[in-house]
Amino acid sequence: TFFMATLQDLATRIDRLLLRHEELERTNKLLLDQVAALAGERDSLKSRLGAARTRIDTLLERLPATDGKEEA
Repeated sequence: TFFMATLQDLATRIDRLLLRHEELERTNKLLLDQVAALAGERDSLKSRLGAARTRIDTLLERLPATDGKEEA
């Protein structure tokens, strides 16, 4: 009977471990999905920043050159 109780206890612990493993796998997949979404958002923002910098550089090039003296 001790052997059966120990065996039953072991089976219960294994079942709990399997459930925990499945839960961790689901959590890991959700986290990986979030990382992928954030990486895509980051790449999009970097692209937009690059385009904005290009537009600003173009506008700066159009500004008239100054000789460093302010007009009164």
